[in-house]
Amino acid sequence: MQLVFVALSFLVANIGARILVPRLESWVRAATLRASVLRAAAIILRRTKIILFVVFLWFFVLVLRAVTWDSQSYFLTLIANLTTAWAIISISSRIIRNRTISRIVELGGWVLVTLSLVGILPEAIGFLDSLNVQFNDVRISALTLVQGAVAFTVLIWLAGLISARLDKQLTAIEDLTPTARVLIGKLLRFSLIMLAILTGFYTVGIDLTALTFISGAIGVGLGFGLQKVVSNLVSGIILLLDKSIKPGDVITVGETFGWITSLNARYASVSMRDGREILIPNEDLITQQVQNWSFHDPFVRVEIVFGVSYNSDPHKVRQLAADAAAAHERVIKDNVDFPTVCHVTAFGDSSIDFVLRFFIDDPVNGITNVRGDVFLALWDAFKQHDISIPYPHREVFLHQAPNPNSPNDART
Repeated sequence: MQLVFVALSFLVANIGARILVPRLESWVRAATLRASVLRAAAIILRRTKIILFVVFLWFFVLVLRAVTWDSQSYFLTLIANLTTAWAIISISSRIIRNRTISRIVELGGWVLVTLSLVGILPEAIGFLDSLNVQFNDVRISALTLVQGAVAFTVLIWLAGLISARLDKQLTAIEDLTPTARVLIGKLLRFSLIMLAILTGFYTVGIDLTALTFISGAIGVGLGFGLQKVVSNLVSGIILLLDKSIKPGDVITVGETFGWITSLNARYASVSMRDGREILIPNEDLITQQVQNWSFHDPFVRVEIVFGVSYNSDPHKVRQLAADAAAAHERVIKDNVDFPTVCHVTAFGDSSIDFVLRFFIDDPVNGITNVRGDVFLALWDAFKQHDISIPYPHREVFLHQAPNPNSPNDART
């Protein structure tokens, strides 16, 4: 009879899943849900059959227990427990995006279920607790390590989840500057992780006052091996407080030119025009010279140096150069604060030297490409108006060495 109830539960679960899943999918697609909720709903919908199977199994277990004694439902209860554990572990391990934590949850769940069903869970707990070591007043056992690993994993995962949610909320606050958002987000994340670590110690029953020797060892490690890490952490906090750089700024550090995509605890991520992502330690941004192209505003002045022949009219050259720059779509026009100008800088050996200056307000899209486009526009304008660009000429004189065997050379 119990096998019949199992087969009947499976049959009804299949029929119910075929009826419910299309309707639930239509409802989920029509609803405006967040991406995380939509993902969880999709995971649960894919397991509708197993969920219904569990529900009907427990329904028949309750019916059997109501009309007969418990031993007549032992086999059905065992299958219901296994199926319930399978459903819970399958859904929870898929909802967790971190693959490592998902594997740990899946493996740990099956170990607990197996030990519980076999009936040796208390003995296994006692065996793990017997494997222990003593450090002064601190007793650490294998059971403590397992509990600590589970507690720390769950608490730190929750801290990261909450901090990510808070970062999204901070991003929506328009009154905060980008630097303030990053600083507040990092402080909240650090505070939540520290709270998770302290909670994990208290959860497994470890008194923090007894860990003085561990804190001393950590202090020695910071003094000798981790000074660079601490220096980068402190430098990152200083950068966020003094607002010298912020996400979105275009900077040059040494040979690196790009815009800051994110400020992290240890480094700043700088995206370059060729697609590379350069990770610059925060300490380098404090100790080295940094050119911030958009510190106060996004406006950047671009200079082009060129020369024309002395046969050209310098007044006409200035006008052609200014018009060539103004024709580019990224060059700021009709703004007295950011004018496009061309000046004579020198009368060179073979050319009249000029400098063309103009402004752009989107340096994140590149500067060299704008300069190259304006150079080409200058070339076309000069060709159209017969203005030549001089280049130095060289005259080479060849002198033949005297030949001592020649009578003419000898007389000479």
